[in-house]
Amino acid sequence: MATAATPATTERFRLGEGPVWDATRDRLLWVDIEGGAVLEGALDGDTVTVTDRIEFGTMVGAVTVAADGTLLVAAQERLVVQRPDGTREDGPRVVPAGEARRCNDGKPDPAGRFLVGTLSLGGPSEREVLVRLETDGGLTVLDDDLALSNGLAWSPDGRRMFSVDTLRRSVSVRDYDPGSGAVGPRRVHLRLEDGFPDGIAMDGAGHLWVAVWGGGEVRRYAPDGTLAGRVATGAPHTSSVAFAGEDLRTLVITTATSELGEEQLRAHPDSGRLFTVPVDVPGLPVAPWNGPG
Repeated sequence: MATAATPATTERFRLGEGPVWDATRDRLLWVDIEGGAVLEGALDGDTVTVTDRIEFGTMVGAVTVAADGTLLVAAQERLVVQRPDGTREDGPRVVPAGEARRCNDGKPDPAGRFLVGTLSLGGPSEREVLVRLETDGGLTVLDDDLALSNGLAWSPDGRRMFSVDTLRRSVSVRDYDPGSGAVGPRRVHLRLEDGFPDGIAMDGAGHLWVAVWGGGEVRRYAPDGTLAGRVATGAPHTSSVAFAGEDLRTLVITTATSELGEEQLRAHPDSGRLFTVPVDVPGLPVAPWNGPG
């Protein structure tokens, strides 16, 4: 099954990423990594209208939201808490000062602990990390040997965690205990032969949706790793996915203009926009961040 997504925003973003559906406030959140901002939008049918833009002055890798509306933002090197009244508080540093690296994609686990990874800004790396913010404010390192840490998702029962290493073109899986936070060994679940896996999301049937950077599409994989469907965007740099709307049956897709030349942008004029597509199987809700403590 192959379908086509619909451009949902009038604005184009340099590196749109990390969409999050905040059901409590009926809003969509996402980031423009290179634009240094967290965006807020209203979903109306197949369109998204930008309603707020929160500037950070640095690159921004990811955003999540607590039950009370407080945002946890993975800024360039550290986590930042943004409260509903607009005040900010620095959280733990993820990237040591002076290193040419930045925070990248992140997401809460089923218990609300926030996980976030890193990528290198200074050339190929084999030492990127995936860390978890614990309830006491400390960071636990889950991986320290990645090439480019990216999307995260959990199985419907919360007992398996999926994680992306983009430069290795792989999606891995490991056992996961949401209660204790204990994790099992990482093993390759699927590997892409064309394009690079980026952001991911899980639906209620246990199928994994994978945004394919360089592929201009989102792919849906069955629990056994076989390809079950495709959604075309027409934007080569398709970056991430999330389920949104009251019934979680709208797939929101972010894309980027970053790293596209003038000729590519002319050929793919919707690059950088958000896209939407209705889906038959609703997505799994993502737990709110368990902060702010």
